[in-house]
Amino acid sequence: MTDPSKRMLILIAGPYRSGTGDDPSKMAENLRRLEAASWPIFRSGHIPMIGEWVALPIWNVAGGQEVGDALYDEILHPTAGRLIERCDAVLRLAGESKGADNDVRLAQERGIPVYYHIDEVPVYQEA
Repeated sequence: MTDPSKRMLILIAGPYRSGTGDDPSKMAENLRRLEAASWPIFRSGHIPMIGEWVALPIWNVAGGQEVGDALYDEILHPTAGRLIERCDAVLRLAGESKGADNDVRLAQERGIPVYYHIDEVPVYQEA
């Protein structure tokens, strides 16, 4: 059971690249969908996190050229794994995504909650 008096860092996991054919507009749409979950998490008193918020700037400054290049693979999924080491929970949005499925697996290995709907995220209550 999650302690409602603990503010959580919650990783939002869902499709980003999956199903887009690497079309930048479709990937941007997927990112907006992930970001749409950030406001309800914040409003519930927690801190939302999306792996791409961290990984994409790193990939860009490291010289990333094309989605799916070797540098992309070196940075994107490992960033989510490192974030999960620090997160208190994962919100898994619907949609096919190997990366998000891996995030869920890592969260389960860590024993942290995985939520599948925003309504499952407990509201933070100051003690």
